Amino acid sequence: MPVAAGIRWIGGAAVAVALTACAPQDIAAKVTDRAAESVVRAAIKGSLSEAQRDTATRCIVTNATAGERNTLARDVGAYAGTLTVANIRTILDRPATQACLSAASLPPIST
Repeated sequence: MPVAAGIRWIGGAAVAVALTACAPQDIAAKVTDRAAESVVRAAIKGSLSEAQRDTATRCIVTNATAGERNTLARDVGAYAGTLTVANIRTILDRPATQACLSAASLPPIST
């Protein structure tokens, strides 16, 4: 096999392995998480810097259940209503979320 063909084959095999690692479920979960993050980021109020808001958003979404992330993601592009705010508040009240926020030295978060 010529060297160029061997390189193409190795490159193609690497792409195939990389695509196999990105299962459709993983991609869907990442899209849902990004949508949930955008909803949470918009709903968080207070005097947070952009970096603090990003950190708080990650703490909240990381500590949300899959069902909660799906529910939050459904509100993308819409104003956060009372149910969305209540869901975020529920996640915020969890000890693991509070520990994440404390570890980042964030002030209290309001929605």
